[in-house]
Amino acid sequence: MASPRDIRRRINAAKNIKQITRAMQFVAASKLRRAQESTLAARPYSEKIDEVLADVAAVLGREDHPLLGDPAGKKRLLVLITTDRGLAGPLNTNAIRFIAREITEHSGDLAVVSVGRKGRDAMRRSRVPVEAHFAGFGDKPTFADVLPLARLITDDFLSGEYGRIDLVYSRFISTLSQKPILDTLLPIEPSEDTEGIPGNQFIFEPSPQAVLEQLLPRYVATRLFHAVLEAKASEESSRMVAMKNATENAGELIDDLTLAYNKVRQSNITREMIEIATGARAN
Repeated sequence: MASPRDIRRRINAAKNIKQITRAMQFVAASKLRRAQESTLAARPYSEKIDEVLADVAAVLGREDHPLLGDPAGKKRLLVLITTDRGLAGPLNTNAIRFIAREITEHSGDLAVVSVGRKGRDAMRRSRVPVEAHFAGFGDKPTFADVLPLARLITDDFLSGEYGRIDLVYSRFISTLSQKPILDTLLPIEPSEDTEGIPGNQFIFEPSPQAVLEQLLPRYVATRLFHAVLEAKASEESSRMVAMKNATENAGELIDDLTLAYNKVRQSNITREMIEIATGARAN
């Protein structure tokens, strides 16, 4: 049985851990509110630009711009967005398992661009080719932060190196729920519902190619920025829940150790009293 000193040491260690996890819980909660507001505000814009590009692609066809090209028979690129730091519960594990299952089920020539250290390390351990790595974009990601990644992806696609580019990230559903998903970024998929699109009535100034030259790179950057915001909100919510659970577990451990300490202390007191009574009788 552990000595009272050892138990007291463990109680003090558990109390210190509880203070740290509680502080991290409050920090994550404050960051979550800002990240959640940014994510929800960006969703309508991202959804609308998806709709516009899908409609335009349905009208113009793939020959009008390379970003509307045919992915058949070409290399595939997966953009994996994870976190730089741990202590975020099962968030990174779920995303990594999701992309590993995707790679296994759809075998072929592919590569990965990682955003966040956790995803990069997992891909390297699995010996999946990592073409490029970007560190996380901090607590307040901006649109300018994703522009280098957007240019890299766009240039590689236009050069013909990749025929399809998919995003894998954790979508923020609620504080208690984050789901890893896969979104196809390139090529642009034409809208299946073309009813009501007056194809011959679209007027492009100065030309369809010029409009797409400006719109499509912006579309790529917007989709990437939205995915980064979703991943950030998911990270903070998952971390807040994980730290809350850790704080509660530390509290339960402290209660158990305190009970054990009291039992050992009571046992020692009882033993000392018996020894004193035995000595008194002997005298």
